[in-house]
Amino acid sequence: MIKLLKNLSVYKWIVLSVVGLVFVQSMADLFLPTLMADIIDKGVVVGDKAYIWKTGGLMLLVAAFGASASVVASYYSSKAAMGLGRDIRRKVFNHVEKFSLQDFDKVGTASLITRTTNDITQVQQVVIMMLRMVVSAPIMFVGGVIMAVSKDAKLSLVIVATIPILIGAVLLIVYKGIPLFKTVQIRLDRLNLVLRENLTGIRVVRAFNREKQENARLQKANKELMDVSIKVNKIMAFIMPVMMLVMNITVVAIIWFGGIRIDNGGMLIGDLMAFIQYVMQIMFALIMASMMFVMVPRASVSAKRINEVLDMEPTFLDEGTKPANREQGSLEFDRVAFSYPGAEEPALSNISFRAHAGEMTAIIGGTGAGKSTLVNLIPRFYDVTSGTIRLNGVDIRESSQEEVRSKIGLVPQKALLFSGTIAENIRFGKQDATQDEIEHASRVAQAEDFINQMKDGYDSVITQGGSNVSGGQKQRLSIARALVRKPDIYIFDDSFSALDYKTDAKLRAALKNETKDSTVILVAQRVSSVVEADRIIVLDKGEIAGIGTHQELIENNDVYREIVESQLSEEEIA
Repeated sequence: MIKLLKNLSVYKWIVLSVVGLVFVQSMADLFLPTLMADIIDKGVVVGDKAYIWKTGGLMLLVAAFGASASVVASYYSSKAAMGLGRDIRRKVFNHVEKFSLQDFDKVGTASLITRTTNDITQVQQVVIMMLRMVVSAPIMFVGGVIMAVSKDAKLSLVIVATIPILIGAVLLIVYKGIPLFKTVQIRLDRLNLVLRENLTGIRVVRAFNREKQENARLQKANKELMDVSIKVNKIMAFIMPVMMLVMNITVVAIIWFGGIRIDNGGMLIGDLMAFIQYVMQIMFALIMASMMFVMVPRASVSAKRINEVLDMEPTFLDEGTKPANREQGSLEFDRVAFSYPGAEEPALSNISFRAHAGEMTAIIGGTGAGKSTLVNLIPRFYDVTSGTIRLNGVDIRESSQEEVRSKIGLVPQKALLFSGTIAENIRFGKQDATQDEIEHASRVAQAEDFINQMKDGYDSVITQGGSNVSGGQKQRLSIARALVRKPDIYIFDDSFSALDYKTDAKLRAALKNETKDSTVILVAQRVSSVVEADRIIVLDKGEIAGIGTHQELIENNDVYREIVESQLSEEEIA
């Protein structure tokens, strides 16, 4: 918590204002019982109506002044806490943006979402309370004790007897509650994970009639969260009855012993009334402190989870400064190997090849051969275990990630669109793209026809995930997004799988002219997609089984020939 609260330094004047206003409010609250005692002893008892009106008016002014200070303090404490939450959320998001895919796999997307939303909200709530109560509770407690003792020192012994009971109850609740708060957040992570999987995979769930099983899975995660939340709330619910019981017993004891002292002439009625008010203030100060003791441990668990993300060093640092512009459009893999964390065998071993501008390099292989892994290394989504990747003649580790990725137009295996218009989705590849550039990219990607058929054309809205367009349309829009960038290197990761043969052929013909000055890396499952490539790389179990043209590999490479024979007839091969 202390580490996160350092971010409040930018709001130091607001925080100081809150402290000052809370101090004013507390002093006003402490002054009111004394005024009430004076009204009773000097006004009501002797029948001095003028004094009652005068002192009553003063009480109203003091109460109004304290209430005004309280309202303004609440406003500024909320402003500081919400600002802190916004700053931490932005800090977490910016830090997470630096993570490699490997780091995302380590933490988990569902957990990152929980930490960025629920955990930061917990911190915000406790900061609002702290700004008010951390100042108010000690002042009310100490001030109440001083004022109570000034009214009657002997009667104050009743308070001395009850305070240890309250402190013991608070400490017991904190001791029991802290382990459960951590469990609540872990169970919340689990619930978010199950919900996210079900919502994103709803088509698969329904296609396999798994609704009942998934419902049971969600019920289990939900019940686990409910059970531990009930335990936490039982403990938290225990604190208020204990506090009220002790407070009421204390008031009864004060009235009992105070009545005896008044009967003996050792105390005035007004002082007893004021004493009861001060005792109530002391008790409420302890209740506020106990609420802080309950909320701070939960927020500290959340703060620890937030700090875990902020303290997590990215797997690789973005320290490169060289511009990637030595050999435009060149790509070289030099003895590259890569292993996923915890994997027994490397995903790629000894990968070496070179691609030049104006050439198409196709990558083909069986499932699990390492095709997508290979292309994920080019934009540095993962870092190589050994070897070197050079883009435009420069080691990608010596250039910044932004510089490297600015030279690449990537069309991923799974076409992803964002909520917004078609034009906004295509402009995602180039923020300052003109309408002419967007239309040209759509024309080359064979997306122009279906866009023009839509009601609003390029202003037609794409829903979240592109659920209102077909798989083939999503792929073509993803291709247009890469084309509008006009990069040095195009990467098509099995990006034509949802296209029919006619559209596929027209798209490839249009791409030839568009990419004549760039390098094209094409990952494909279909042999027909790679036949015309200048270079075909055959991957088998993470290693290069052969490199050459279609004809060369047919004649000399058994792995490639086996792939071809599984897809084409003898006549087509001939």
